Amino acid sequence: MAQVLNRNGSNLIKILVILFDFIIINAILLTLIKLTPSVVHSYILNHSRLTIMLANFAMIISQSEYSTILHLRNTSFLDAVKQSCKLTYSYALILFLSLRLLSNGGNLFDFMILYSITCHIIIVCARCAEHNLLKFYRKSGGNITSVIFVGNDYANAEIYNKLMEDISTGYRVLGYFADKNITGVSSNFIRLGSMSDLNDLIEDSLQVSENDKKELSKELINNNDINSKNFQLSGVQEIFCCLSHDENEEIKRIMHFCDKNVIHFHYVPRQFGNYQLDLKPEQLGEFRLYTNRKEPLLEIKNYALKRAFDIVFSGCVCLCLLPFLPIIALIIKLQSPGPIFFKQERTGSNGRIFDCIKFRSMHINADADRIQATKNDPRKFAFGNFMRKTNIDELPQFFNVLKGDMSIVGPRPHMLKHTEMYSQIIDKYMVRHFCKPGITGWAQVTGYRGETKEVWQMEERVKRDIWYIENWSFWLDIKIIFLTAKTIIIPDKNAY
Repeated sequence: MAQVLNRNGSNLIKILVILFDFIIINAILLTLIKLTPSVVHSYILNHSRLTIMLANFAMIISQSEYSTILHLRNTSFLDAVKQSCKLTYSYALILFLSLRLLSNGGNLFDFMILYSITCHIIIVCARCAEHNLLKFYRKSGGNITSVIFVGNDYANAEIYNKLMEDISTGYRVLGYFADKNITGVSSNFIRLGSMSDLNDLIEDSLQVSENDKKELSKELINNNDINSKNFQLSGVQEIFCCLSHDENEEIKRIMHFCDKNVIHFHYVPRQFGNYQLDLKPEQLGEFRLYTNRKEPLLEIKNYALKRAFDIVFSGCVCLCLLPFLPIIALIIKLQSPGPIFFKQERTGSNGRIFDCIKFRSMHINADADRIQATKNDPRKFAFGNFMRKTNIDELPQFFNVLKGDMSIVGPRPHMLKHTEMYSQIIDKYMVRHFCKPGITGWAQVTGYRGETKEVWQMEERVKRDIWYIENWSFWLDIKIIFLTAKTIIIPDKNAY
């Protein structure tokens, strides 16, 4: 019973917040109708009851899509405010369209602007007050969720630290059960006993009556000094389990116990050295699978958006570039005999090799496919040096983008020799090839462009490339493009 009541406590908070939103919109509407009739549309004055019904109906629709998330644990105040903004914007739009369909002309728009702004300000202020009240309520011991952990993997410690970042979220971690201590954790994260102790408690709990459960639950929540010897599972509401799959019988026993006692079970992926599994669910027919890497560009809508932008943007650049090609070609020819374009085999998406095209910025040399350009590289001619500093030499790669070998934004493609070398000495180096290479990338705009004199520089570049792959968004691409464009005006110190 205690588990159910506590879990419903959050739902009660949600209901109270929603009810207060309805009180706010109705109070503001009635106040404007009564006190400021001069700014109120005549239809609203003549049909005030219908207007109030429409206002509440509009709020019901908006709440169904953008209901408060304030009651959810680990929800930041900023997220709650963002949700309330979406709520007020959609509410104002629905109400305005509804009234416009029923009325004709007049100062409806002016009234809706006044009403919408007032609702928005007061509801946001209400969220601020509700957020602080909820924090105080949880700090005082209300709406508490009691949690235990199972297993000695360090992943449990990281979950614990996350839950304890802000005590106002209402989590009360009672401790953990494991055969060994978790090393390097806070002394507040106490070991309650061994796995055999946990199994004994599970067996004992089956013998406890419902009335005893209620009393033990209250005692547990109010008791600040947890003693493993008299610890009881009756007050626990959530269990985080991080056991090896070799212990599947133990995991099944805990899951069965949770199901029988209305306890929420969470399986925490174990850590394997540097590989902390950040599992993302995938569906293969009726089977649910989990992958260890988030890749937003695997979603067809994201890939289609990125590819469409690449085609439109690169197409425009190529059209603008065509009139300047003869001029650039002439200057290159005058300063350095040889071809206008420089083609080099580079590693692309999924390790596929392609010909990367650039304006030639160096004299013809035998080391182009082996040695990176340096700051005072004697192979560069004057105009070539200028092109490299201003990124002009990269412009032909927009034809690579149109062809589909590259994207505008992505990890920079490396020459084959570097791919072969760094893949052997840098962990996760090849992960950067999970997406198309780019003309520019996150690593380039965050200080890791150009020559990599030491291995750590390439390691940092790879980290940023992987971060980009796992955190891609359309707006991130736009940001990188703007930061790259800035280097045309203010050349990057590493551009050479």
